[in-house]
Amino acid sequence: MRTDVVRLGRLSGERTGEMMHFLSSMQADRHIADADILVDIAHVLMLDKQKIIDREVTKQILPALLEMYDEGIPDEVFDDRFEDVHAGIESLLIESAGPEIGGRMHMGRSRNDEVATCIRMKLREEMLKQMAALLKVREVLVALAEQHKESVMPGFTHLQHAQPTTLAHHLLAYEQSFSRDFDRLKDAYARVNQSPLGAAAFASTGYPINREYTASLLGFDGLVINTMDAVATRDFALETLADLSILMVNTSRLCEELIIWSTSFVKFVTLDDAFCSTSSIMPQKKNPDTAEIMRAKSGSVFGAFSGALMTVKGLPMSYNRDLQELTPNIWRGMRDTKVSLRLLIDMLSSAQFDTGRMKEEAGKGFSTATELADTFVRSYGLPFRTAHNIVGRAVQKGSLALSTLEEAAQEVGPGISLKAKGLTQEKIDEVLDVNYSIELRKAPGGPAPFATKLALDERKKQLDKDSALIDQRLAHLAKARDNLITDARRLVA
Repeated sequence: MRTDVVRLGRLSGERTGEMMHFLSSMQADRHIADADILVDIAHVLMLDKQKIIDREVTKQILPALLEMYDEGIPDEVFDDRFEDVHAGIESLLIESAGPEIGGRMHMGRSRNDEVATCIRMKLREEMLKQMAALLKVREVLVALAEQHKESVMPGFTHLQHAQPTTLAHHLLAYEQSFSRDFDRLKDAYARVNQSPLGAAAFASTGYPINREYTASLLGFDGLVINTMDAVATRDFALETLADLSILMVNTSRLCEELIIWSTSFVKFVTLDDAFCSTSSIMPQKKNPDTAEIMRAKSGSVFGAFSGALMTVKGLPMSYNRDLQELTPNIWRGMRDTKVSLRLLIDMLSSAQFDTGRMKEEAGKGFSTATELADTFVRSYGLPFRTAHNIVGRAVQKGSLALSTLEEAAQEVGPGISLKAKGLTQEKIDEVLDVNYSIELRKAPGGPAPFATKLALDERKKQLDKDSALIDQRLAHLAKARDNLITDARRLVA
C-alpha cells in the first residue's frame, strides 16, 4: 500500500478509515487533478531553469508527469489514504522514481500555493464555459426578439396589466440582464487569472524561484503579489459564486415567467414536451418541470455561495484547512449554473409563443390609459396630474368613453370640459389602440419597432465582441498549455 509521503516525518500512528475519509478532499480534487499535473510540470521546468535541480533529475521527473498528462491520472492517486490529489501524485512519483528523484519535485513550494493555483486554473476554464453558455442564451433571446418586433403583448407591474409592449421588448430585457451577467464574469476572470504559485506556505521560499516564469507557462495574466494573500484568499471564488448567484436570479425570474405564461389561464407560450412531465394520476396534465427545477437550482447556487462565505468569514491569515470545505461549493455552483443554462437554451429555442393570445390581452385592464392622459397633456394643455386624475376617475367609473371622461373631468376640476377642448370619441379610440401606444414609444430602449430594431443592431454587435473575447481567452490558454507541454517534451527528448 502506498503511504502518504507528507506524513512520514512529523507524524506517526495509523488513522482510521473514517478519519481518512473525513480529512480527504479527493472528491473535490478530481476537478483539479488535470490542472495539478500542469502545475507540476511548470514547477519542475522552473526548478530546472533556475538550476535548483539538476537536469538529470528533471529528465527523470518530467517523463512520469507527461505520462500522466497523456494517459490520465491513475485512480489510485485518488485513494482516501492520501489527504489530497497533490500528495497522491507526489507519492506515486516517489514510488516510481525513488525519493532521490521524486522527492525533489516539491522543492520551493507548498500544497498551499499549489492548490490555490490549481483551483484558479480550473475555475477560469469553467468561467469561460459559463460565459460561452451565456452567449448562446443571449443569442437565442436576440433571435426570438428579431422574430417578434411587432408581436404585441401586455406589460405588467405587480402582475397587473400595465401598458402594452412587444414580446421583443420583453425578451430583450432578459438579454440585457444576461449581458450584465456576462460582464460580471468577464471582470471577475481578470482577478481569477492571477498566479499564486511561488507563495509556498505563505512566506515564499529561500530558493531562487521565478514566479513570473511559472505564471507565464500556465497562462496567467500576472501574479498575486503578496504571498500570504496568495494562499489565504478565496475572494476570487466568492466573487465568482456571487456572480453565478445573480445570474441564477435572472434565470429563475425568466423561468417563473415561462411557468406562468404556460398556464391554461394565460396561454402565452407552449413549452416543448421534452421539457415537461405529466401527472402520475391526472392524465391531462402537462407540467413545466424543467423550468421549475431550474428555478429551484438557483437556491442550490445561493447555498453554495452562502456556504463559501461562511467558511471564510472567520479565518485568520494565512492558510487554514477550513478552505478545503469551500472548494466543493465552487464546483457545485458552477455545475448547477452550467446545466441550467444549457437546458434554458434549448427550452427557449423550442418554445412556441401564442402571439394572437398575447395581443388579445394587450389592451385589457385599461392598459393604454397612460397614453390617453399623455394626450390630454400634449393636445389639450392639461397639467399631467390633472389629466392623470381625470383618467383615473373614469377608470374607477368603468369606462373611457367620452361621456365618462367628461363627467370625470367635471368632478376633478369644475369648469374643465374636454369636449370644449376638441376631444372626440374617434380621438379616444385612436389613442387607446395598443399599436398607437407602442409606435409612440421610440426613445432608446422602448418597445416601438423602430427602437427595437436599433436595440437589436446594438445587441448583435455586442454579441460579436463578447464572442471574440471568449475565443481570445481560450486561444491564450490553449497556446500556454501547448507551449508548456512542448517545452517539457523537448527538454526530456
